[in-house]
Amino acid sequence: MDADEKGRTYKIGQAAKLLDVKPFVLRFWESEFRDVLVPVRTPAGQRAYTEANVDTVREIKRLLYVEGLTIEGAKKRLGQGSGPASGEAPDILAEVKRELMAIRDLLGD
Repeated sequence: MDADEKGRTYKIGQAAKLLDVKPFVLRFWESEFRDVLVPVRTPAGQRAYTEANVDTVREIKRLLYVEGLTIEGAKKRLGQGSGPASGEAPDILAEVKRELMAIRDLLGD
């Protein structure tokens, strides 16, 4: 990951506008998809969505709105549910999660 990818973040309002969802939807999805959607926190405690977070939200939105899956179905598809996951999504999302945790560590809790 290069410096530009590490540095670009969006406040919750910016991310919501970019993704065409309301901020409360992002907060709800964070609580439901806590294994794959973990925005970094600024020193002031504000959410900061990385490009990887934005991509994850796009996938969640696609699964829910386009494919018509339930929250539980989307969790399973993302490899977060109790059932078997399909495709390579869990590996990709695990990598995204590792990168996000590294970013959080760089920023400090």
